Amino acid sequence: MSWSKLKKELESFLSPALVGRVEYRATSYHYLLGKSGNCYIAVDKKNVLNMSDPNNTIRWYQTDQEIKSDSTLEVPVSNEEIEAVRQDTKGTVPEDRLIVIARKRKISELAKELMTAQATLTKSNFVVAATKYLSTSIEDNLESNDILLNVFALIDRRVGKKRILNMSEKIKLKHPIVQYFYELRRSTL
Repeated sequence: MSWSKLKKELESFLSPALVGRVEYRATSYHYLLGKSGNCYIAVDKKNVLNMSDPNNTIRWYQTDQEIKSDSTLEVPVSNEEIEAVRQDTKGTVPEDRLIVIARKRKISELAKELMTAQATLTKSNFVVAATKYLSTSIEDNLESNDILLNVFALIDRRVGKKRILNMSEKIKLKHPIVQYFYELRRSTL
């Protein structure tokens, strides 16, 4: 599918409140071998999906250790996760430490997921993700670990107000760029 056709199709699914604010853009390098170009999403004429821009307000992690030490990252721990730690330690750990251990386990898993999901966004994998998004259900796109699929789904007109408001806890465990688009969409409700 050509870029212009794909772009038109993606824009047809934009939430009405975001039409004109969110746009899909592409650059390409026809004469440079090995340089496939970039696709990105702009909000209010500003490229927000750019990992290499030092002025970008979105946090892009370099290592999983950076994620683990990020104090702004909220990681809620459920009673089931605390109970699993209690069973693993055979009840020999004090209650207050169980929460700390469960949180550390969860943040380690989250760090691996975020680093896996955060990949260089080139034109080719952007196009692959956009094509996959268009051929997959909105629920699968929202549940996916793929950052781009989450972003596409969050700004989709088929995701209603009630669903957006009900997913606030799940969004806390997503990449900062997904959180950014969630807040953008929530601000338009």
